[in-house]
Amino acid sequence: MARDSCLARITAGCAIGGAVGGAVGAVYGTYDAIRSKIPGLLKVRYIGQTTVGSAAIFGLFLGAGSLIHCGKSY
Repeated sequence: MARDSCLARITAGCAIGGAVGGAVGAVYGTYDAIRSKIPGLLKVRYIGQTTVGSAAIFGLFLGAGSLIHCGKSY
């Protein structure tokens, strides 16, 4: 079985981190928008900003973690 390249592992880490971070960001953004009583369509904007921000940060950190662990063999 061929081993994955380092770039493929980093890309997969970023993608998984983005998906998990986006899901968590959407849930938290919805909760926070309702709790803060943000009016109308500003709620959608706030939830979107929270989702994208959370996905970007978590994807970055999971990609960096994949880069750190790239050279290690278990």
